[in-house]
Amino acid sequence: MSRTCQVTGRQPSFGHHVSHSHRRTNRRFDVNVQKKRYWVPSLGRTVTLRLSARGIKVVDVRGIESVVADIQRRGGRL
Repeated sequence: MSRTCQVTGRQPSFGHHVSHSHRRTNRRFDVNVQKKRYWVPSLGRTVTLRLSARGIKVVDVRGIESVVADIQRRGGRL
């Protein structure tokens, strides 16, 4: 599964593990992505989205209809 939020576009970032001796090795900071199902009245069906924790809050504030319209405008898949 792609670790990308469909609403905010947030992707993993990269950095280093830093040991006690300050040796650096590469690591990856993953986004807290969850699968969430919403009922969309305009489509007449449920939609499963991959959302970050912040993306879920955006849906709560703006509403699922507005978010789905933005995703479709960008050409994203639902």
